[in-house]
Amino acid sequence: MAEPLKIKVTIAGRVYPIRVNHENEEEGMRKAAKHINDLVTKFEKNYAVSDKQDVLAMCALQFASLVEINAINKEDDINKATEKIYQLSNLIDEQLKK
Repeated sequence: MAEPLKIKVTIAGRVYPIRVNHENEEEGMRKAAKHINDLVTKFEKNYAVSDKQDVLAMCALQFASLVEINAINKEDDINKATEKIYQLSNLIDEQLKK
């Protein structure tokens, strides 16, 4: 197993050292940091927020809500697909009985 890579990412003006296991993980961390920094900038421009902790909390809420919304949507999609499969199965059964 390869040694973890040591990288540094900057979030909201602070540098954080992080260990990653491979290049894909490094790329993911850097992209995530960029998304966070972009969102921090957006919140600072659009809201009267002086405390970085408040801005980071707003970012955390934004990202966490996206995860939850995607999970809900995925569950809805699975339920819809299951219902369609059930309907198709019924149609096939009806045709086979003829």
